[in-house]
This record gives sequence, C-alpha cells and structure tokens, in this order.
Amino acid sequence: MANAAFVMLPDRGVLAVSGLDRRPFLQGLVSNDVEKVGPTAARYAAFLTPQGKYLHDFMMIEVGESLWLDAEAARLGDLKKRLSIYRLRAKAALDEKSDIAVAAVFGAGAAVTFGLPSAPGAARPFGDGIPDGSRDLVLEKSILLESGFDELNGVDWEKGCYIGQELTARTKYRGLIKKRLMPVQIEGPAPSSGTIITADGREVGEMRSSRDGMGLALLRIEPIIADKGLTAGEAAITPMRPDWMHFESEDAATD
Repeated sequence: MANAAFVMLPDRGVLAVSGLDRRPFLQGLVSNDVEKVGPTAARYAAFLTPQGKYLHDFMMIEVGESLWLDAEAARLGDLKKRLSIYRLRAKAALDEKSDIAVAAVFGAGAAVTFGLPSAPGAARPFGDGIPDGSRDLVLEKSILLESGFDELNGVDWEKGCYIGQELTARTKYRGLIKKRLMPVQIEGPAPSSGTIITADGREVGEMRSSRDGMGLALLRIEPIIADKGLTAGEAAITPMRPDWMHFESEDAATD
C-alpha cells in the first residue's frame, strides 16, 4: 500500500438491516437516499429527531442481502432501538454484527490501492469492512448543515421525506446557518470539550474534541470572516477553514 496507511477503528461497529423491506424502511428515516446505496456505492447519512437535530450518523453500504450501517460501536444498541420503533409491520430485521471489525484506509494512494474511482461514495467489496459521532456532535442539539453534512454528501436534497427533513431543508434554503463545525489549531493548554470560545470577550463558539494541538470547534461564522482573535480558556484558537467550506454570508455580501 504505497502512499496509503490503515488503522483499526475499535470505536466503530456495524448494524445490519435485512429483509424485503430494508430499503423502504430506511428510506423514510435517514437523510440520504438509500436507493443509491449498493455494493459499489456507499452513502453517508444521519438519523435525526423529528425536530431535525442529530441523533446518529453512519456510513451505509450493501453487503449481500443486507444494508450495513457503520456507526459508533458504543451507541449501536441505541441506534438499533430507535430504528426499531419505526419498524411496525415492515419486513426488516436489525442485527448487530459483533464479529465484524471496521478499519480506515487513508493517504494519497488509498483510492488507487483499492481500485476505486475518485467519485464520492465509491466503494467495492474487499474481503469481508466517518466523522466521530457524538464526540463532536451534540445529541438532540447539533444541526446537520452546521456540521458539514452537505459538503460531506450526507444529505440528499432530491429524495422524499424523512424524519427531521423540515428543519434541515429550511436551514439550507433560508440561509439560516450562522455557525460551522471546523478544524482549529490550539496554542496553549488543550481546552476540554464544551469549553466556551470567545472573541473580544464575547461568546462565539464551543470546543469539541482535540488532540496534539488540533481540534474541532463549533464557531460563529461572523468572527471567522472578520479574522478575530479567539480564545478558549488559556489557549489561543485559530480556525483552519477547509477550502471546501462554504459560507452563504460571504455570497450575500458580494451580491
């Protein structure tokens, strides 16, 4: 695997959804289009509250006669329980795959190593195996578009209704996104998750997880555009805005 590396992900697990109604069952529940999932096409998706707030996120892939959901291992039971509430008379079964391990392959040569095209969601069978869920997304509070789900292809805007769709669509089409989850550089003692971030003494965001001088933070867009100095506890925080991250407020300013 030249120019590629892999790491096992013990914090991830697999929930298999099988049965004749597996696709229509999931289609009415998750943010992405289940009909586009196949053995060579994975999709990232979320399961929301009726109010459109985050509960679970996962990768979906088809394996044999099942749809596999790659999700947080520690919360796999909760995902199964919540999905089961909506099963009713649907011919669908949900089973935790405790014998399956999940790994991540990364690096410039990762796609080439596995013979994958560059198209988002491309997949292929390999033997018999991705945001860090609730570490960085607050249950029943986080909003998908604040958390990059649009750019991560985690929402299909053409599919039919699903739980939480109303708020998700409204935040997109009315331009209501005022905050974004983004990488930050940390200079000083690493702030714990939940530490308030300030600019000129005003609260502008909140830390999420961090490690080795880098982390994620939910930040208001305004001070980022204004290049304000940010602090969290005793640390200086510098936003590392990815090239792909889009701010609608910047477009409005140039119209």
